[in-house]
Amino acid sequence: MLGALNRSREFKLHLKGALTNGCSREEIKDTLMQLAIYAGIPAGVEAFRLAREVFAEIDKT
Repeated sequence: MLGALNRSREFKLHLKGALTNGCSREEIKDTLMQLAIYAGIPAGVEAFRLAREVFAEIDKT
């Protein structure tokens, strides 16, 4: 929902929480594909871009 509403800060915060609580990157990517299908390609592309940022931040630590 946050991805569809273009709430990037909250999206990234919840994405980090999902990773911390055991969601895999593959599960997140599958979910973002559904977001793109139902909320539109622009929202999906932005969500994937934000996810890549979060993944990169986590990989640095």
